[in-house]
Amino acid sequence: MVVYKALTIAGSDSGGGAGIQADLKTFQELDVFGMTAITAVTAQNTLGVQGVYPMSIEAVVEQIRSIATDLSPDAVKTGMLFSSALIQVVSTEMKQANWEKIVVDPVMIAKGGAALLQEEAVDALKQYLIPLAYVITPNIPEAEVITGMKITTFEDRKKAAQLIYEIGAKHVVIKGGHDDLEVVTDLLYDGEKFQEFHSQRAHTKHTHGTGCTFAAVITAELAKGNSVYDAVWIAKAYIQAAIWDELGIGAGHGPTNHWAYRKRGALV
Repeated sequence: MVVYKALTIAGSDSGGGAGIQADLKTFQELDVFGMTAITAVTAQNTLGVQGVYPMSIEAVVEQIRSIATDLSPDAVKTGMLFSSALIQVVSTEMKQANWEKIVVDPVMIAKGGAALLQEEAVDALKQYLIPLAYVITPNIPEAEVITGMKITTFEDRKKAAQLIYEIGAKHVVIKGGHDDLEVVTDLLYDGEKFQEFHSQRAHTKHTHGTGCTFAAVITAELAKGNSVYDAVWIAKAYIQAAIWDELGIGAGHGPTNHWAYRKRGALV
């Protein structure tokens, strides 16, 4: 039996909707064995982030090296890396491990508005991490921070994708959830062509962890050998089911439904 493996290097969400917890749930739903390197522990729930407690650099490095020496993953996802120093060492470790299928979710701001990436870390993200990205999945605000441009039109989004590609990412997916259109369009750029993925917007506040989950689906599908296009297509279908079949838990921005895609019979 072939066992596909995926590693997530990210923060822990005590509320279970995002971060490490969302990634592991997603990997499991897609028949991929999930592993973790925890970068920070957060105290959070659907109402917001009450505290962020970064792990030491040494602790993160040792977790990554432990995986690299025994359980080398077929694909890797990075999430909340928080600081410039952490971005540098994680990038160095991944490069030394010769990991190629790296999915970068440039986590910057939590749903409740709490900053999850220090301002000084943006330069490190661009210098060290983005050039290693096989796929990067910013939302519109994150793409604005990375590129330094305002994104108001779809043409702006295409320009931003090109700029991020020029930084070094092999594939850029700019998600459309932060626009105000009824049809949500995610844009994939591979350096040559643009491809669009559409879904109907769900009017709900229960969308915590959508970015983590979307990137985790892509990671899992790449681990299984699927193309980037197919991985993004499945991620779009997975996250649409997760949002539409809402759990409705928590008083604030509730988590998405990680088993909705399977329940709908989408997995063969």
